Amino acid sequence: MKTFSGMSKAIAVSAVAAAFVAQPAAATEYVKMSTLGPGSSPNLVMTTFATIVNQKTDGAIEVQVNATGAATKHAIEAAQGKIDLFMFSPLVHNFMMQKKAMYAKVANAPELAQKLRGLFAFPIGVYHMATYADSGITSLQDLKGKKVFLGPPSGAATRVMGGLVTAVTGYKAGTDYEAVKLGWGAAAQAFQDGQLEVYMNPTNAPSPVFQQVALTRKIRFLGIPRDKLQDPKVKALYDRPGGALGVLPKGTYGKNQVNDSDVIVIKSVVGIGAGDHVKTDVVYTMMKTFWTNIDAESKGTPWLRAIKREDAFEQMNVKLHPGAVKYYREVGMKIPEKLL
Repeated sequence: MKTFSGMSKAIAVSAVAAAFVAQPAAATEYVKMSTLGPGSSPNLVMTTFATIVNQKTDGAIEVQVNATGAATKHAIEAAQGKIDLFMFSPLVHNFMMQKKAMYAKVANAPELAQKLRGLFAFPIGVYHMATYADSGITSLQDLKGKKVFLGPPSGAATRVMGGLVTAVTGYKAGTDYEAVKLGWGAAAQAFQDGQLEVYMNPTNAPSPVFQQVALTRKIRFLGIPRDKLQDPKVKALYDRPGGALGVLPKGTYGKNQVNDSDVIVIKSVVGIGAGDHVKTDVVYTMMKTFWTNIDAESKGTPWLRAIKREDAFEQMNVKLHPGAVKYYREVGMKIPEKLL
């Protein structure tokens, strides 16, 4: 017969064994990401980021993507801890820190801006300003009375594109032309269906959206006239946080692109940002997973080749997340002091 002490030991050993057998696997970390709608360059990059993380972390991290709404709102939600990852824009962040433009009425905008962190920057691409070749529109001056998509209401792209049209032509949305209010995905479909006369989209070239259109229709891209490049109002739109001049080469979209010369356009850099509440180890794992696997993914995806680790800090004006800092230091990258 077992003594009380012997029975206690047996029970303890059994309990430990049972606990060992029943030990659950590590819980999945769920990460909420908000990005722009389908058809936009940020959507392509950020959903690819999510896909790589979801597939390569063996269930440890699951990025849940919401592709609705504007980046300006997403930044506020990330700062408030309602979402985890968002599309970071140097221009938008500048407005947020200074409580200007779309944040002029947000009382605590500068305080919210301090709760945001960066992961990496990537080129959003060039601002494609497309029309059908048979529309009769050959320059921005021809937008008078037309249906034009500049970007989603209150979005940064809309502000840049509307500003460019005004700077070049003097036209104002709602007075001289109709600025159609749609999301990215709906606008792309509307252009394909012939419901828009001009469709603007900042995206890396060649963009799948415009490739699809150019399969069956002749298209023309509108650009900035060379005599307007040094106009102070035009220059302010590309000489800004996240901005620069770019070129959309003739022939980018094959024989159905009717431009007979390269088109001068605005280009922009954005990035993936995070709220400062996101765990350091989660961000570190996502960063390492993404950059380790992006080369393999880009072999069959031409636009993805524009995303380069060496450009991760380009135009960034928000401090890096500690998890990103840990990764970049691990791979030997020199981090600018202003980002620490």
